[in-house]
Amino acid sequence: MPGFSSPWVLLFLVFIPVIYYLYRKVIQRKKKYAIRFSNIEFIRSALGDKKKSRRNDLLFYLSLLVLTFMIIGFANPHIPLKQIKEGVNVVLVLDVSGSMQADDYKPTRLEAAKRSAEILLNSLKEKDCAGIVIFESGATTAAYLSPYKDRVIEKLRSIKPKQGKTAIGDGLALGIDMATSIPNKKRVVILLSDGVNNAGVISPQEAIEFAKTNKIQVYTIGLGSEEKVVLGYDWFGNPQYAELDEETLKEIARETGGKYFRSVNEKTLDEIYRNISQDIKREEEETNIKDWFFLAALITFLIYLYLRYGGRRVIQ
Repeated sequence: MPGFSSPWVLLFLVFIPVIYYLYRKVIQRKKKYAIRFSNIEFIRSALGDKKKSRRNDLLFYLSLLVLTFMIIGFANPHIPLKQIKEGVNVVLVLDVSGSMQADDYKPTRLEAAKRSAEILLNSLKEKDCAGIVIFESGATTAAYLSPYKDRVIEKLRSIKPKQGKTAIGDGLALGIDMATSIPNKKRVVILLSDGVNNAGVISPQEAIEFAKTNKIQVYTIGLGSEEKVVLGYDWFGNPQYAELDEETLKEIARETGGKYFRSVNEKTLDEIYRNISQDIKREEEETNIKDWFFLAALITFLIYLYLRYGGRRVIQ
């Protein structure tokens, strides 16, 4: 909805009808006093001819119009327009823990996640910024937030798997911090993980509160095939399976206004990133239009000067 940053300035508009009222009263009083005298020339001078009267009225109305435009301009009017100019900050938070080396996705989960993430990065608009955070036992920056998506993709391709555990809270918190590094109306974090939060110093709940405080929307992707995947064996020969904590990922998305997606293979992962790309909305921003009113005031004032002081008066 249209609005004003300084609505109290509009109170000065009350003086416009007051000035108009005083102007009409002065004209009427002038005519009234003129009739009391017998001097015909004075009466003609006071009453004036119709052309001169219309000219004076027009100049007066133009003056009121200039004043009206100026008052509205100083009230700082703004209207909602789509935020295309500023773009969107998109941060990918990618799990690189040991379980991401599982080969149920070809060639591995991590390589499939990297390849699918390129779909999203290539779909971003020119003014959008992208960055990458990776996490395992801790979190670190893989690509700083930048409008140069080709460089971000280069950094993405160079990411290598780690052997650590899974610090979802640390990764999300760092991703949120990166998303706020460039001031912007819209900030989106996309978190992909195939494990359970079992490391780090920040809990997923603390990271959720951090996201809500900064009004950041978080999309989460749970990665892992429907069948159990063996990652290795313990000292006693018992198989160790990859585990996915869907409840935590769902909670993160729900609490921050995002969405949760479940990927079971490379095809569904590609489709998820396409859907997220289409789902990212450009917020409406309040665009200041005070300059429009100042320009209108200037044009009106130039017309006033031309009619009043032009070499050949348009109105006599």
